[in-house]
Amino acid sequence: MTQDFDLDSVIRQRIRGLRLARGWSLDVLAARCHISPSNLSRIETGRRRIALDQLVPIARALDTTLDQLVESADDQDVVIRPQPCHTPGLTSWLLSRERSLHGVTVAKLRITPDRPAGAEHLKVHPGHEWFTVLSGTARLHLGERTILVEAGDAAEFSTMTPHSIGAHEGPVELLTILDHSGGRIHLDEAPAP
Repeated sequence: MTQDFDLDSVIRQRIRGLRLARGWSLDVLAARCHISPSNLSRIETGRRRIALDQLVPIARALDTTLDQLVESADDQDVVIRPQPCHTPGLTSWLLSRERSLHGVTVAKLRITPDRPAGAEHLKVHPGHEWFTVLSGTARLHLGERTILVEAGDAAEFSTMTPHSIGAHEGPVELLTILDHSGGRIHLDEAPAP
């Protein structure tokens, strides 16, 4: 019963927070979801029970989904404790949950100069890749070009272009976002920890 009450409170806070974030008054949101302003006020303040037939138009008006509006506020799965995966010249830490963030994978990579890279190690797959250099300098082989990406800089490119990433004159640490294909190609080469 307490959990239902807590979720009810979270839903009310989400409705109010999304409304305020858009700069809307109660009257504006009420008109958009065809609920009287007084009923909407009672929903937000907890003086009225939240009914499913009211949540659907409220979610639609706030440009969100019913699932997002009512998802559990349980934070036991908030902290990710990444475990390193090692291959010669590459250590990776998975920073996102499986199937999270709309199918993308977020990872931290540490690449050392002994990782095989260069024209003979280029990969091609559908999608896009993005990374930012946290420390060191990355050597991005992109087709016929070699591009040095220094700490604080970022790179984004189509992965249909043959590519590989290596370290330039010492270790490099990257934060990368890979689509589903990129995550499978680049991170699955590392064995399980």
